[in-house]
Amino acid sequence: MPRARKVVYLSDLSDAQWQIAAPVLRAATGQPGQVSRRAILNAIFYVLRTGCQWRFLPKSYPNWQTVYTCFRRWSLNGVWDQVLEALRVQLRDEQGRKALPTAAVIDTA
Repeated sequence: MPRARKVVYLSDLSDAQWQIAAPVLRAATGQPGQVSRRAILNAIFYVLRTGCQWRFLPKSYPNWQTVYTCFRRWSLNGVWDQVLEALRVQLRDEQGRKALPTAAVIDTA
């Protein structure tokens, strides 16, 4: 029986992005887990990018409850902020910008 092809979405992490996020997750969680952390991150980014409900994650991602539980746990203990910070720094570097923003705009309307 032929093996099913992994569906790739625009919201999925690139290999370079995964190389940045993986050590952050490894250091924060201390264990590899039973489900691929990369697949979980890809699923989280899919939900955030598309705005779909957790229950409507495509079947090519891990179970929605697993994804949501990891997202919630990582959000509560600060791991999610660490992952986003690492990826933000990499993105700004690719854009030729400083790692930290030097200005901000606040809308008072």
